Amino acid sequence: MLEGELVLHGRVMPASNATFVGAVRTPDGDVRVVYKPVAGERPLWDFPGAVLADREVAAHLVAEVFAGDAFRCPVPLTWLGEGPHGPGMFQEWQEPDESQAAVTLVPEDELPEGYLHVFDGYDAHDRPISLVHEDTDALRRVAVLDVILNNADRKGGHVLEMPDGHRYGIDHGIAFHHEHKLRTVLWGWAGERLTAVETAAVTRVREALAGALGDALAPLLTALEIDCVRRRCDRLLQVGALPFPGGGGPAIPWPPF
Repeated sequence: MLEGELVLHGRVMPASNATFVGAVRTPDGDVRVVYKPVAGERPLWDFPGAVLADREVAAHLVAEVFAGDAFRCPVPLTWLGEGPHGPGMFQEWQEPDESQAAVTLVPEDELPEGYLHVFDGYDAHDRPISLVHEDTDALRRVAVLDVILNNADRKGGHVLEMPDGHRYGIDHGIAFHHEHKLRTVLWGWAGERLTAVETAAVTRVREALAGALGDALAPLLTALEIDCVRRRCDRLLQVGALPFPGGGGPAIPWPPF
């Protein structure tokens, strides 16, 4: 958490909910941040009463434990604070490398080396295309974390490609539902066994829910939602593999970017 005055630089357009970019003035200098005020959230029919800012912070708390000392946290530093438009979510700004594409569209049957196929479709000119994503450890960790979070909105644009190869997942406002709502473009590893590093990461979250992590999530999520995080961890560890898409609803967010 960073403390200091927030100075707004502008608003992100378009965005489903009010989203601003600014800088927090700290004794060590300005830190660029994203600010999403609670007052600017648009209610969602399938997440009644949910405070999206709380879920964004909860996702970061889980991600910190998930990463531990084994790898970099896959969610940028996120916290609750007071801004010009009232209380909301603050997240440290990350500048992606626009020359990289962790998730992209390619002509059908032209799978690039190092990428995994997700699904086929047609572009605006009715040309057959495929959605693909890279096969990297950094992106796969985001996919495993999404299963724990029950992320309902992992679009391609919600992955930030950092210059050094790290991948951040952002926009976790519609996660943690007690019903299965995993919607993601990262299905390329479906059915693959968890690695030892991934198993250890899920285990860290499962164990921490009984202590400090569970206490930290209590003001942000309902008791049922926290219990469902525990159940999803148990299920992942029992099966030992990434899930396949379920049949109860859409498996891909729309639009996918």
